[in-house]
Amino acid sequence: MSKTFAVIGDPIDHSLSPNIHSAAFRELNLDCSYIAYKIAKDELEEGIESLKKIKIDGFNVTIPHKVEMMKYLNKLDESCSIIGAVNTVTNDNGILKGYNTDMDGFLEPFKKRNLNIKDLKVLLLGAGGAARAIVAGFAKEHAKSITIANRTLENADKISEFSNKIGLKANPIRIEEIGDTTKNYDVIVNATSVGLKNEPSIISLDEINSKTIVYDIVYSPINTDFIKKAKEKGAIIIYGYEMLLGQASRAFQIWHGVEAPYNAMKKALLGGV
Repeated sequence: MSKTFAVIGDPIDHSLSPNIHSAAFRELNLDCSYIAYKIAKDELEEGIESLKKIKIDGFNVTIPHKVEMMKYLNKLDESCSIIGAVNTVTNDNGILKGYNTDMDGFLEPFKKRNLNIKDLKVLLLGAGGAARAIVAGFAKEHAKSITIANRTLENADKISEFSNKIGLKANPIRIEEIGDTTKNYDVIVNATSVGLKNEPSIISLDEINSKTIVYDIVYSPINTDFIKKAKEKGAIIIYGYEMLLGQASRAFQIWHGVEAPYNAMKKALLGGV
C-alpha cells in the first residue's frame, strides 16, 4: 500500500527534501511519495488536521514551525525534549510522535571522518534555530567548551544558559569580539544564514591552521566564502549539505526502519543544488 510523506514550512519552494527522499524511494523500490506542503505561520493547527485527514505517514518540519509543532505531538523522542524543537514526525493512526534529527545530522559528518570531538574547544557563530541542536551535539560528544558568538548578545546568552544546563561550558560574546581569536579554537561552525547569498565570511579565518575543523551549515552554495577562506588555510572542511543528508537519512530510518541509501540521496542533492 502506497505511503505519503511531506515537508511542512513557509517558505517551502526551496526545499530539497522532496528530491532527496524521492531518490531514496526509487533506489529501494518503495511505493512512497513525498510532497512539499506550505503551511503559513499562523495556520499550523489547521495544516496538521489536513495532513491527518489524508492519513499522512510522516512529515518533516522546517521554519517557522519547529518549536510550535511541539504543542501538537502526542509523544516525544528524547532528542525533541532536550532540544525543544521537532523536525521529524511519525503518524500512527492519528498519534503523532516527534523527533529531532538535527543533532544526529550535525554530528554525522564528524563520525564519517572519524573526528573525535571530545575535549575540543568550539566557536559557534549564530544563536538561531539550529544552535540548540548543535550545542546539544557537542555536549553529547563531550566537547571541552563552546563560545557562542552572535550579533545580539541576548540570544547568545540564552543558548549559553541552555549549554551550561546540559553540561557544556559556554561563553556568550558578540561576533565583533572574535577578532583574531580564531586560532584558540579547534572547531568553528557557521550556524548563521550568512553565505546563502554569497556574502563574505562573517569573521576572518586568517589565524586558523590545517588542524582546525571548519563547518558551514549553509548548504547552497556548497562553497561559501567562509568555506573558501578555510580551504585557503588547509583546514578540515565539513559542508552544509552533509548535515542536510545526515538529517534526511535519520528521518528516513525513523519512517521506514531501514538504513537510508546515502549515496543515492547524496547524488540527488548535489544534482539539485
